[in-house]
Amino acid sequence: MADVIVFDLYGVIARTQTDEAKKRIVDLAGVPGEQFWEAYWACRPAYDAGQESRAYWDAVAGRLGTRFRSVEALIEADLDSWCRVDDEMVGVVLDLADRGRRLGLLSNIIEDLVPIWEDRHGDWLGRFAALTYSCRIGVAKPDPRAYEICAARMGVPPEDVLFFDDNETNVVAAREAGMAAELFTSAHQVRALTA
Repeated sequence: MADVIVFDLYGVIARTQTDEAKKRIVDLAGVPGEQFWEAYWACRPAYDAGQESRAYWDAVAGRLGTRFRSVEALIEADLDSWCRVDDEMVGVVLDLADRGRRLGLLSNIIEDLVPIWEDRHGDWLGRFAALTYSCRIGVAKPDPRAYEICAARMGVPPEDVLFFDDNETNVVAAREAGMAAELFTSAHQVRALTA
């Protein structure tokens, strides 16, 4: 039985961007979707590791060879697209905490989103022993240092951690760092593996 459980945020407890939210961002950018998303994701690692928002959007525009009409509107639409939770997984988190499990969060997240999440969802985020945000540690998954820092903040060696992430690359990296790691599929899976 795993007593120390660490979750990724996006794609596990939080929902990813909806198609509607993505369309809004692309419309604001004024760039064809496929080109836009290639640049958006190619520039994202530095943003997740703590880069300032305007510098990130300038990097995206530079990669696309364009200038955005309103960076502020893009920032707002992007932040809004990343703020929804999976209520069933929040229930799993609360249940695990109530049963005395030590919980941690390891998320690739930008600095501007942290206060939004903590303001809107502080009730259940408060049940985590450690919140490890890429933007605040200067490295993002799958960098091995992210897993090492997270385990240290949990007060245990990586071998004592069961980690859930929806990204196979991050799961493999967690295993290489010594964690037991599972590719997240559902709340039912988490319940089964933590019973």
